[in-house]
Amino acid sequence: MGGMSIATAETTEVPFYLRGNFAPIMNEATAFDLPCDGAIPPELRGLYLRNGPNPKAGDPRHWFAGDGMLHGVRLEGGKAVWFRNRWVRTRAFLEGAELVDADGNVDHSVAVANTNVIGHAGRLFALVESSWPTEVTRELETVGTCDFGGRLTTSMTAHPKLDPSSGELHFFGYRFLPPYLTYHRLDAAGVLVQSAVIDVPGPTMMHDFAITERHVIFMDLPIVFNFERAINRQGFPYEWSEAYGARLGVMPRGAAAAEVRWFDINPCYVFHPLNAFEDGERIVLDVVRYENLWRGGPDTFTPAFLHRWTIDRKAGAVGEQKLDERPIEFPRIDDRRSGRRHRYGYAVTNAANVGEHAVHLVKYDLVTGAATEHDFGPGCTPAEGVFVPAAGGAGEDEGYVLLYVYDAARNSSDLVILDAARFAAPPVATVRLPQRVPFGFHGNWIGDPT
Repeated sequence: MGGMSIATAETTEVPFYLRGNFAPIMNEATAFDLPCDGAIPPELRGLYLRNGPNPKAGDPRHWFAGDGMLHGVRLEGGKAVWFRNRWVRTRAFLEGAELVDADGNVDHSVAVANTNVIGHAGRLFALVESSWPTEVTRELETVGTCDFGGRLTTSMTAHPKLDPSSGELHFFGYRFLPPYLTYHRLDAAGVLVQSAVIDVPGPTMMHDFAITERHVIFMDLPIVFNFERAINRQGFPYEWSEAYGARLGVMPRGAAAAEVRWFDINPCYVFHPLNAFEDGERIVLDVVRYENLWRGGPDTFTPAFLHRWTIDRKAGAVGEQKLDERPIEFPRIDDRRSGRRHRYGYAVTNAANVGEHAVHLVKYDLVTGAATEHDFGPGCTPAEGVFVPAAGGAGEDEGYVLLYVYDAARNSSDLVILDAARFAAPPVATVRLPQRVPFGFHGNWIGDPT
């Protein structure tokens, strides 16, 4: 999922993910003392990192399958100290190794590591949901795959959730053979302390999930693994199922898998929730909801909209409310609010039929219902925005939103820093990068240790 209008992607002889700013770049650059317009806030000390698919050769047969490449900028002392981009040197990249062999055996040490990049317990990991995490250094060099001392026996989602109070990292792994879904928990020191099988009826593509202070919420939705497509290597092996159904699973944190309670919902798909929180006996879950996905094939993306699900555990039902008419993706919050009641959220929005102003970034105030867009100018396309607080005790929108923006006129990209509280105002700073950053997936701010 990248900073683009996925709802209007065309089908041509050259797939969209190999054209324009989706196309891979073939060089690994290093640049120091980057030029900047404006003033970089001196409190920003750390790394802004973003991951995405960048196939080193040929057609990977789907946007989601290209080799991972990290793009990073180090900020320190009010300066952009360096830019680096590096392929994640996995076994798939170096050896052409494959995740699944001819007999259907899965090797989780094989990864394209192209979806996200996170920090936990002093280590950095490039993630893809099919495999183990790949550790990288703060200079973006590859260390190797990690199975947490042999304790991790499944894949790891690219969207783990850090509890801001306990420092625990919650995640899961899914697979196309039983057991289909397993939940895991790392402690604050990075030790895998819990694994529990979750009973689901089939091999669905579970891309993301959510946590609250007391629960974990799983989304069992009707994008299902197609064995025939996989065996015949017919591109991406997941497709929409009219028969599978859709439901949400609520599991008390620390509980056994048997304690998951399931709630039926209308069929749909969700790549990314915004956040979830407790509201008495109810759980509120804000998501970017697709009415359906990939009915016309695995390159067909329909629009998705911000929705709120309210899980009433006492009544045993889920209420659904559409919160906005803008097609969006890549929802983010202040991560200090993860699993807690949130007020603000950010997303990339597709403004259809407005010519060069194809996409903007939107800030939601979910208390007042207001939404504010930031327009980056003609031909400029934003990627996912990441909120960084100005200080540890700063308020929920007292800080900055960092993101890469592609400028088609220059065929290059910038790191843009917005004031979250003055969202529509001109950027606080625009760091000029030495090359373009292809449209990709997710990233994070990795602050320096304090």
